[in-house]
Amino acid sequence: MARRLIGLLLCSIVTAGCGSNSHTASLPKPTFTGPVVNRPNTPVPTPVVQAKGTVPVFIPSRPANVPAAWVPLANAEKRQWTWIVVHHSATPTGGMAAFDKAHKAKGWDGVGYHFVIGNGTDTKDGQIEVTPRWPIQKHGAHAKTPDNQYNEHGIGICLVGNMDDHPPTAKQMASLEKLVAYLADTYRVKQSNILGHKMTGKQTDCPGSMTNIAQIRSDVAKMRRAVLADGSTNADLTADATDPNAELMQTAQR
Repeated sequence: MARRLIGLLLCSIVTAGCGSNSHTASLPKPTFTGPVVNRPNTPVPTPVVQAKGTVPVFIPSRPANVPAAWVPLANAEKRQWTWIVVHHSATPTGGMAAFDKAHKAKGWDGVGYHFVIGNGTDTKDGQIEVTPRWPIQKHGAHAKTPDNQYNEHGIGICLVGNMDDHPPTAKQMASLEKLVAYLADTYRVKQSNILGHKMTGKQTDCPGSMTNIAQIRSDVAKMRRAVLADGSTNADLTADATDPNAELMQTAQR
């Protein structure tokens, strides 16, 4: 009898265990992906792509009180300036507009200089006109030689007047020296490369017998921030804000 009871008990246990399979099958399947974490969106920087074939343009710094028109346009042609060539117009009167008209009549592409300094006739005495060549850094048409280096790499400045008959006016000289000092400093032109037109080898009296290039070089050297001929250092080139010549630094319309 006892054996029969034990057998019945074992059978009931086995039956209960088999029946639990129905409950196990109703459970959800396990997942191992873990919890979903929402991360903040991190902005992706936009890459800067430089256009193919572009060449960085040298944009010189401008000391205080130097006219903005003396600094070329940001998209100007990149050109190495090695020389500064001083001319005179050999005419009693004139200005940029008159010279532009005369040069075009010769078949040129406009006034050949980069700057024109008036004598009080067509423009004010000492007024500096910036010609259309300078803002775009176009080559000059003022000092032709077989290799054309003074046109390609020379900044042309014309003093209005005939300097075989008289020297430049005081205001012309002040404007010329201030301009030359700035240009020479900015474009690293050696003192020895500040020339009169006839010093380029051209058979000419330009810029006239009464234009003293040696004196111009000496005065400019005192104004420059750095004289590259010997490496010496000079005072900063800055114009006094109350300088009476400031009103003369007018520029032509571009």
